[in-house]
Amino acid sequence: MEALKTTFPGPEAPEKMSILAIDDETSIRKLLNFTLKEKFQVIEKRNGMEAMIWLEDGNVPDLIVTDIEMPEMNGYTLVEILRNSGFYKEIPIIMLSAREKSEERIKCLELGADDYMIKPFNPHELKLRIARLMEHIKRYKYHA
Repeated sequence: MEALKTTFPGPEAPEKMSILAIDDETSIRKLLNFTLKEKFQVIEKRNGMEAMIWLEDGNVPDLIVTDIEMPEMNGYTLVEILRNSGFYKEIPIIMLSAREKSEERIKCLELGADDYMIKPFNPHELKLRIARLMEHIKRYKYHA
């Protein structure tokens, strides 16, 4: 006689943290998705306007990676809107740009970006920077 197999509901798998990847270049969005999908849910948007519409629909990512130069709404405007918002101002933001000048990095950081990476970027370095920011999020959420 075959023994009955009883299964008990185990703890549900924790939801993946989400990253909003914003870039008008399809290849960059796909690279971000490929690089990050193992550990994160990656939501892709083509520009700041698409991202804002998605956010205003009630979605809140754990982190945002955004390009600066995009049509409809650039990264500067997006960061400024997010940092002036009571609802989105705590979301960590990493800026991606081909602009290498120190003035560009300073401008992004002054607007409220948490980090800045120059394109082309090393995907492993991006994952390390994201992991560092996500660790800060976890500490803040559970120790606040």
